[in-house]
Amino acid sequence: MFNPEQLVPTVRRADLTGSDAAQVGKLIADYLIQTEREKAEHLDGANGPTPLPEKYHHEVDDPYSAYASADVYVAELRGHLVGVAVVYSYQDADELKRAWVDPAARGTGAGSALLNAALTRNEQRPLRLTVWKWRDDAIRLYSRRGFQAVASWDPRPDVICMERRT
Repeated sequence: MFNPEQLVPTVRRADLTGSDAAQVGKLIADYLIQTEREKAEHLDGANGPTPLPEKYHHEVDDPYSAYASADVYVAELRGHLVGVAVVYSYQDADELKRAWVDPAARGTGAGSALLNAALTRNEQRPLRLTVWKWRDDAIRLYSRRGFQAVASWDPRPDVICMERRT
């Protein structure tokens, strides 16, 4: 679909009150479905389609209210949204959540551009994230960008907590 050699992604804040909402919902759905599929495979040994749990439907159907307390960034290539990243602010750090690039747009720099947006939104604060231990490409990207594994704040098994300090 996308030729990485002919494209440069742009990143901007999503307009969840307008046309971006549906596309963000689709990207989030793709991310969550893929994550559920991977969890079934890696944690339960199951294969095949995995339905999206009800607890995530709000994020997919109404990203405007689901992410009201977050900054949502989108990566765009040739007028198509191909990636999304959600950043929350907490008392002691910011947290990158729901970072996803459509597989057809991987290799275009969209993931790095979304990560840049998250890193530069508030450079005086640490940025933290969680990543499943089997997501080697993501772990390598985060490590190259200065993230380090830290003591876990997340009770889920097989999750790596990472942080980049300023």
